[in-house]
Amino acid sequence: MIPKIKRILHATDLSTNAVYSFQYAVDTAEKYDAEIIILHVIEEEPAAVRVYNIQERDVAALKEKALKELNRYIGEVFQNESQGRADCIKGIDVKEGYPAEEILKTVDEQNCDMIVMGDHGKGFLTHAFLGSVAERVLRSSRKPVLIIPLPEQ
Repeated sequence: MIPKIKRILHATDLSTNAVYSFQYAVDTAEKYDAEIIILHVIEEEPAAVRVYNIQERDVAALKEKALKELNRYIGEVFQNESQGRADCIKGIDVKEGYPAEEILKTVDEQNCDMIVMGDHGKGFLTHAFLGSVAERVLRSSRKPVLIIPLPEQ
């Protein structure tokens, strides 16, 4: 028997096209009468970068900026009532760390049944050297993952 979808984690990088994948999360939540938890992860600086970085990184300011951007794009989706109900959003979280790890950790902490996230499809070379957060989540998750290819425009 397929488990009921009650809570969806929408992981976002706040890119210009991130609203597109959020619309899929909202639509899925509407269909299943589910809740949405929104997560943005501020990528932790690698140790090699921290050694050469003279100025301290203001994580609190980065989190505040991310929350403002999240609220802006939530408003953009729900400005038209036909897009769904804003009350399906049950939490917004901004964390610092490694995106794939934090996404998987949040799925467990928040007891999510599904993950919805966008993928940039940056091309073979970028993917070969840098990897993909979406791919790491997909390979490691024990929950269904809906990966939305983001439009190029």
